[in-house]
Amino acid sequence: MQPHKNMNKKEPKYMTIVDWIQERIERGEFEPGSRLYSENELSEKFNLSRQTVRHAIDVLEQRRLVTRIQGSGTFVSGLKENRETREKTMNIAVISTYVDSYIFPNIIKGIEKILSLKGYMVQIAFTNNRIDRERMIIQNILDKNNIDGLIVEATKSALPNPNIPFYQEVLNRNIPILFFNSYYPALKAPHISLNDKKMAAKATDYLIRCGHKKIAAIFKADDGQGHLRYAGYSEAMLRAGLMINDTNIFWMDTEDVKNFRLEGNRVLSRIGDCSAVFCYNDEIAFHLMEICEQEKIAVPEKLSIISIDNSNLAILSDVLITSIPHPMEGLGKKVAENLLAMIDDPDFDGNYEFETEIIIRDSVRQIGGEMQY
Repeated sequence: MQPHKNMNKKEPKYMTIVDWIQERIERGEFEPGSRLYSENELSEKFNLSRQTVRHAIDVLEQRRLVTRIQGSGTFVSGLKENRETREKTMNIAVISTYVDSYIFPNIIKGIEKILSLKGYMVQIAFTNNRIDRERMIIQNILDKNNIDGLIVEATKSALPNPNIPFYQEVLNRNIPILFFNSYYPALKAPHISLNDKKMAAKATDYLIRCGHKKIAAIFKADDGQGHLRYAGYSEAMLRAGLMINDTNIFWMDTEDVKNFRLEGNRVLSRIGDCSAVFCYNDEIAFHLMEICEQEKIAVPEKLSIISIDNSNLAILSDVLITSIPHPMEGLGKKVAENLLAMIDDPDFDGNYEFETEIIIRDSVRQIGGEMQY
């Protein structure tokens, strides 16, 4: 890269970079969402120190022309007219990983019920938990530019997400974003969810109080909830003075869950001689029940099972599953209410985490005497 030759000596050196980048953004040479040169590249191009370059990026960020995302780089935020106060369109977009199965219909029902009462039209799209589809949906939303707010369930929220700059552009247009179930830590946007860490600790505590000491666990690796629930499980085990054996922790991704029953032998080998297992959710618990039935492993006599969500799957097996409820429709209503508050007041804190109580059924047995408290 050749050094930049047109530096104006009458202004601070960092302003040369600011003016150069802003001019190209306004001319459309740097498109919204595109990545800028790195600090090293700008330092070489302008023959200036990285400290000076960093100062220039600070100014551009204060002007809301660029956005820095830790670990990803600096991205163009968009033109000034995109960031001015918007007139209401009475449209809200909802992006969910899934829509027509498991807990999702009730969540969407809660969202739609509140928004429709307030006169909003709801546009629903689903990603099937695929990054490429999420990108296409967000790009379409940006192109149409006709919503007042965006409700999102994060896609593979435990993994670095290349679509963050597109979400950032939504925010830069003064369109509030509210996540549900999980969120992207790299994006400064609120979320509404179950308190995953605390609820996982509560489920594990219940197994411990029932006398179980060797407790296996199954988690999703590509969703943020899985990591939080692992943290809650670990915290409860350590608090009780119990050993966490990595051999008894089974991590799965979205594709593994779809083919869970094919993983039967591997799952059971990881559970080993544990007397109980904490499952990431009812879907996994239900499939584990099927595997146990196939392998003639009695639940709860041989293996106790507890999970999270209290979905319809928890009551479909011959042995009903003990589970911590997901708020479902209640969560959906809270999401809609908080997003509307964010639209009316940009300073409103939309964050909220639910805590619920265990629904005790037949899948956990008491070992040796009365329950410990």
